[in-house]
Amino acid sequence: MLIATWNVNSIRTRLSQIIDWINQVNPDILCLQETKVMDESFPIEPFKKIGYSVEIYGQKSYNGVAIISKEKASNVKKGFGGYANSDQNIEIFQDQKRLITADFNGIKIINVYVPNGSSLGSTKFEYKINWLSCLASFLDEEEKKGNLICLMGDFNVAPSSLDIHDPNKYEGGIMASEIERNALNNVLKGRLIDSFRIFEKDTGHWSWWDYRNKAYELNKGWRIDHIYTSKELSSKLKSCVIDSSPRANLQPSDHVPVMIDLNWNDKNIDFFEEEDNFFEI
Repeated sequence: MLIATWNVNSIRTRLSQIIDWINQVNPDILCLQETKVMDESFPIEPFKKIGYSVEIYGQKSYNGVAIISKEKASNVKKGFGGYANSDQNIEIFQDQKRLITADFNGIKIINVYVPNGSSLGSTKFEYKINWLSCLASFLDEEEKKGNLICLMGDFNVAPSSLDIHDPNKYEGGIMASEIERNALNNVLKGRLIDSFRIFEKDTGHWSWWDYRNKAYELNKGWRIDHIYTSKELSSKLKSCVIDSSPRANLQPSDHVPVMIDLNWNDKNIDFFEEEDNFFEI
């Protein structure tokens, strides 16, 4: 089961590149961020023509998330609304379309576009930290339901110095501050595992390159796009790769796809019910 995430930085600008990539890679599920289009203007037909179903949650010119899948999604939810935790003021997050969830074969797919935060100490940075806190509470509720979770998207956070091309320059700044990393760790709480780091322990692997200063040509990137899975799912992972090839396209997104290959089907659900403590990490 191939599951991928990709911040495409405008679905309409990058549509042909996305369709080409899908035809080459054949993912079962593709989560997109920064679609930047209202739902009624989303180009659904090109995906239908190649056999994919589409779930969208968008807004004009900014943000926007979507789930493209071979199998039609079930139990689709958009935004934070409707979860039980009453401590969070979720109303302030409803205008920005940054989260969509759906169920596939016993797995809860959660697609997120975490706010960038702009600069430390800014109102946008405060919004980012509060948004991550709300995401943590949202996941608390999903965990209580016993859901197996696959959380993915553009997190706008480099988890460690290994995930920055020049940590001496950028450590402690936006996307690499202790506050942001603590907020991300509060989301994960040890219950979700960084799929990429299961297979690759070293630095030098990036998912985003700034458009400025020839960052891609000089390989000055960051790893800020992630796929996190429940511990129970982590033992079923066959691989996690960053496909940097689309960044070499003409007019590319500044991000590239990240993809996991998961050995999974409905029969696995019964296995987990029988073996509660089969996997430790």
